[in-house]
Amino acid sequence: MRHAVKATGSRGSLQRVRTERLAGIVVPTLIFAAGAVAIGSAAAPAETDPAAAKRITPSRVNGVRIGMSHGQLRRRGLVGRIRRGCELGGPNTRSAKLLAPLKGQVNYTQRKPRKITDITVRGGARAHGVGIGAMIPAIKAAFPKAKVDHSTDRVFGLTLVRIPKSGGGRIIFGVSMKTKRTTLIGVPFIAFCE
Repeated sequence: MRHAVKATGSRGSLQRVRTERLAGIVVPTLIFAAGAVAIGSAAAPAETDPAAAKRITPSRVNGVRIGMSHGQLRRRGLVGRIRRGCELGGPNTRSAKLLAPLKGQVNYTQRKPRKITDITVRGGARAHGVGIGAMIPAIKAAFPKAKVDHSTDRVFGLTLVRIPKSGGGRIIFGVSMKTKRTTLIGVPFIAFCE
């Protein structure tokens, strides 16, 4: 039989306590705690789709909002370093890559302070459940007022599906002519640089 020594009383006198007694108290307590944790985790729903929380709206993608400055975005860890933008836009254009879990980029105003003018998403977020890889019928089902625009088919190889302000916001889906699937989502527009 094992014994543990325990100090009790005001004078610090020592008393032997059987290890079995301690086990009789500690083990049920641990079982109760483990059960409470199991019940608590069962009550809290687990997020099975990591992209479900990343929403695209007419003015934002996740925490990235139109009009935010580059400094605000960097402090929050939402974008990478600022870099030169599209050379067709002039010598002062700037952009930055979106950081994980989002894929894409943001474009900034040409003057300081640099503020977001548009967001281009290549992955990691959805608008009304429609994301990268969606086909035109899925976009039209989620946004009944969507307008299909074939004016960029020949030049860029993309069919644009425009969501008007009255139909859920200014969002544009770029659908590839080859795969017939969405490859880009722009808020409020897609900035082409080719």
